[in-house]
Amino acid sequence: MNAQSGILTVSELTRQIKQTLEEEFSLITVQGEISNFKAHVSGHWYFNLKDSEAIISCTMWKGYNNYVFFTPQDGMKINVTGRITVYPPRGNYQFDVRSMKPAGVGELQSAFEMLKQKLFNEGLFDERYKKPIPSIPHRIGIVTAIDGAAFRDMVSIARRRFPLVELVIAPTRVQGIGSAEGIAESISILNQKDDINVIIVARGGGSIEDLWAFNEEVVARSIFKSKIPIISGVGHEIDYTIADFVADVRAATPSAAMEIATPNKSEYFAFINDFSYNSIQNINNLLYNKKNKILKSIESYGFKMPLDLLRRKSQQVDGIVFKMSSNFDKQFLRLKNKLSLLSKSLESHDVQKILKRGFVLVEQDSKLITRSSKFIKGKETLLEFYDGKVNLKS
Repeated sequence: MNAQSGILTVSELTRQIKQTLEEEFSLITVQGEISNFKAHVSGHWYFNLKDSEAIISCTMWKGYNNYVFFTPQDGMKINVTGRITVYPPRGNYQFDVRSMKPAGVGELQSAFEMLKQKLFNEGLFDERYKKPIPSIPHRIGIVTAIDGAAFRDMVSIARRRFPLVELVIAPTRVQGIGSAEGIAESISILNQKDDINVIIVARGGGSIEDLWAFNEEVVARSIFKSKIPIISGVGHEIDYTIADFVADVRAATPSAAMEIATPNKSEYFAFINDFSYNSIQNINNLLYNKKNKILKSIESYGFKMPLDLLRRKSQQVDGIVFKMSSNFDKQFLRLKNKLSLLSKSLESHDVQKILKRGFVLVEQDSKLITRSSKFIKGKETLLEFYDGKVNLKS
């Protein structure tokens, strides 16, 4: 500053303004509506805070915004605590935000409805994308905090209902800084395994702030992307989160989620007992009915009529056999008698018997001479008697 003229340089004026503002407004809380929100790749947040008459630029460094449990959105009313700073090279002042909270439950509800409508329009809630829950799972993945009562309840229910199932835990924070990203990462890790049949994403009850991680877009998209069916069991029965709408099945509580995921062994034992009993009864009833049906068929007229017909035919066959046998006997006797006559006739014409009675066979040139006219005198002749042959030579 020029002492004689009292004139300030730009730098001097800016330094005085900076000192005054930063000392006067070193820790204040301001309420306003977010606009032009940008999350830089560096991790810092840049946005404007406005009301109906004014606007102020805001910066929230990565080290501080890690403690914000929700994702800021344009149009959300918030309370920010921090200090006013001046950036001398440009002569601008801005609000250096150290903490951020919604200006009330209504703001969180508004953010909830905005994200819900956005994801609905994209089709993330459509029934056509819902995957069926297996009836008998071998392995169940669980995404939750392992130090919570919800986890202990789910383990207890699984042991009681279906002790054969194996539980695969992907532990994560379910509340506070980085919890949404942790939930999404755990879902992704379980999806890298090929032996998980169903995943339960769960946590116990709490306020809307406590459950907010399950209202984050990163969790919703991770659930939608999962190739393994997911059951959401977040909060109490009256609590609804974005995760509930995207999940394949929504359960009222973590315990209810495990009951949906596991069959009840008692029901299976009862089914087996009923099946065994009913099977024996059904077989006995079937045999009894078939037996009665056979007995009725045997005693029926329709069954007796073929039997009577068979008997008549059998009797006819017996008559035919008897007739054939009788005819055969008669024919046999006739042929026997005829054979006897022929035998006697042959005996009567037996040459030896004739010769025995005194007859002689006369042969000339190996031919029988049966007439005197055929006898040639002086030719060699063979005379055959009963008791020998005589050769007469000329």
